Amino acid sequence: MKNINYVINGVLAVAVIILFILQFSNKKQSSALPTFASNDTTKMLPIAYVNVDSLLQNYNFAKDLNERIVKKQEDYRASINQEMTTLQGEAADFQRKLQNNAFLTNERAEQENNRLMKKKQDLEARYNNLQNELAAEQQRLNEQLRDTIVAQLNIYNKTKGYQVIFSNTMGDNILTAGKAYDITSEILEILNKNYSSGNK
Repeated sequence: MKNINYVINGVLAVAVIILFILQFSNKKQSSALPTFASNDTTKMLPIAYVNVDSLLQNYNFAKDLNERIVKKQEDYRASINQEMTTLQGEAADFQRKLQNNAFLTNERAEQENNRLMKKKQDLEARYNNLQNELAAEQQRLNEQLRDTIVAQLNIYNKTKGYQVIFSNTMGDNILTAGKAYDITSEILEILNKNYSSGNK
């Protein structure tokens, strides 16, 4: 349902832009509707779109951010797995001692059981905290990435003069469009150039 709303809003936005252009373009021209069969309608309809999937796959900054998140995930997972293995070993040792009546009193066995249960709960809480921390980091990096892309688009558009620049993700927002309206490669080139010069 949400996707249908995006499509309807996109179509309505394009329709409003076309009507605006027709209403306020050269009034001396005949009132007949222009034909869109010509090869280049980008001057008549100053809109563009960016393929976000392609942009994120090829933008070096996005790749670096993704590698950073993946490395953190792997580090967290390795740390938790190591602690879980230690805990499982201690639990197996506890069971063996319990079966062999190695504890002098039931109270001592209960204390050991409680210690292991607390350790397990602490480990689960730590895992949840790490997951929340990772999600917050991912959100922060996504916002940083989005802000970087939008800032570069605004600079780029000062000379291009597009009225609207759409984002297209997996063909979700724009079902079909002329290739002339796709500015992904231009934006990608600018982003990577600025990112590599900023890193030096």
